[in-house]
Amino acid sequence: MATVSGRLQVIATPIGNLADLSERARAALAQADVVAAEDTRHTGALLRACGIATPLVSLHEHNETQRAPALLARLAAGQTVALVSDAGTPLLSDPGYELVRLAAQAGILVSIIPGPSAITAALAVAGLPTDRFCFEGFLPARARERRASLATLAHEPRTLVLFEAPHRIAATLADLAQEFGAARQAMVARELTKAHETIYRGTLAELAARAQSEDNFARGEITLVVHGAPPSAAGVDQALLQRVVGLLRDELPPGRVAAIAAQLSGATREVAYALVTRRAAATGADDAPEAP
Repeated sequence: MATVSGRLQVIATPIGNLADLSERARAALAQADVVAAEDTRHTGALLRACGIATPLVSLHEHNETQRAPALLARLAAGQTVALVSDAGTPLLSDPGYELVRLAAQAGILVSIIPGPSAITAALAVAGLPTDRFCFEGFLPARARERRASLATLAHEPRTLVLFEAPHRIAATLADLAQEFGAARQAMVARELTKAHETIYRGTLAELAARAQSEDNFARGEITLVVHGAPPSAAGVDQALLQRVVGLLRDELPPGRVAAIAAQLSGATREVAYALVTRRAAATGADDAPEAP
């Protein structure tokens, strides 16, 4: 497909410290015809601090589908559009995917000006394995859905990176300790690159206790890094385990469900039975499960 003369520039912006904006990013923002920003007030403050007067247009999760055609028209006309999020690299738990996808399909040049990211920053200081990791973004806000999501990740061998809202971090750490095991190592990074940057390291149980006892723990932007599951658990088909338990737990006794789920998924019977028990508790089952 032939390209058109416009360009969409995906630009990383600081996650806290304004000095982290690269010279290349600064120049690109100044030279663009328009900046598509997640929050024009937030990005407007950044541009003013840098002495940049480029016009702004909002592009966020609630208006991206409606706003993308106008931006594509500007790109097709040869303009340069800079895409930024409130902090860090766009599209990583931030809007922009639809615009980038449509621009690429239309033959418009899409380029990246890399820079800050809370994901890589947290991994760099976590003191946990970084050779393989997976990013899960924000967990579900509701407790039942959050625990169900964590149950599917409990045997993930790669290091996990999560974002969490400050008012939910204590509950999330408690759920992680329950689903992953209290001894699993983890790190909580608060306010990365900012004046009150704080790094908390320890087991999930230790971190959950600190989150309950320290007021500052639940303040500011939070990134969570969790050690992957030990190799012995890596061969479990978690998706199949979850599916079998979900299908059978209302049809058969818990012990029988655990036996079938373990045989099909590769999990131990104890792990499968624990999942059945958690599912029953989460849905408010009246009958206590039989002993495995």
